[in-house]
Amino acid sequence: MSNNGKYYFVYCVSSFLHRVASLKLCKTMASLNHSTVTLFILEGLTDQPELQVFLFVLFLGIYVVTVVGNLGMILLIGIGPQLKSPMYYFLSNLSFVDLCYSSAITPKLLVNFIEDKNIISYNECMTQLFFFCFFIVSECFMLTAMAYDRYVAICSPLLYNVIMSQRVCCFLATAVYTMGTFAALVHTSSMVRLSFCGPNIIKHYFCDIIPLLKLSCSSTYLNELLLVVVGMFNVFSTTIAIFISYAFILSSILSIQSAEGRSKAFSTCSSHLAAVAIFYGTMIFMYLKPPSSSNMTQEKVASVFYTTVIPMLNPLIYSLRNKDVKDVLKKIMRCTMHNTSM
Repeated sequence: MSNNGKYYFVYCVSSFLHRVASLKLCKTMASLNHSTVTLFILEGLTDQPELQVFLFVLFLGIYVVTVVGNLGMILLIGIGPQLKSPMYYFLSNLSFVDLCYSSAITPKLLVNFIEDKNIISYNECMTQLFFFCFFIVSECFMLTAMAYDRYVAICSPLLYNVIMSQRVCCFLATAVYTMGTFAALVHTSSMVRLSFCGPNIIKHYFCDIIPLLKLSCSSTYLNELLLVVVGMFNVFSTTIAIFISYAFILSSILSIQSAEGRSKAFSTCSSHLAAVAIFYGTMIFMYLKPPSSSNMTQEKVASVFYTTVIPMLNPLIYSLRNKDVKDVLKKIMRCTMHNTSM
């Protein structure tokens, strides 16, 4: 072999070894970066400082109304003797879910309005993600359980107390929280296995799945697959179940001869129908629109609606449109005013 050939061979080998060493170095640095990236920066709702105080006051007011409304609903159902039917059992659970998943997001959002940097640690982020997934999925299945309850109440009123026994209600509630736990464990455990090598700025105001996937430097194929499969199952299974329930409900209502009877039957499920329409309408706008029309500002507004506004609206919808709840509330207010006047 000539000297030129030897030099060329040595050059090729050294180049190959250099590339292998560089690849190993990159992997090592990625691993090191994963261990050193211990916090994220939340982009927040807005980068305009003049809006921070206004937004803080606005969302603080929304959160106070949410806490008071949902806790009040739970207490009213707990102490009201006429609020012991299965419908109110599920309503108290819905209020609990609304209170908790709003509390998983809003307090951190409020803190970030008054801090210079919207910092959240890695562990806090994964914890927030877990509870957000748990309660948002539980909301879907709780609304489904409530739809089934309304179906039995309207389509089989004479057998309502037999079918919707305490045992059945507890079973349905347990199934709801089991589905929430399963979804939260799937998404959080698959997120924990990812490496985050930087940048660490989450383009959202809380730790949601898709913004976190965009920051990962490792393969997100499994996460995206689980997001589609689990997400589609949760959304479509609950949507179909609710649709079928209300199809039977509508058929049963239309078969009632008197207008007063139809009005009374419809009023028993109108509040739930309003809550379903608001919740699923927001979710459809958020996740089923074409990718070409995706806009971060619109997505943040939609996220604000289903993480903060809907938990506030649900107790208002059920209290303003439900005669039994209003009667218990009036009775408590009369007793309170009577005691204070003595």
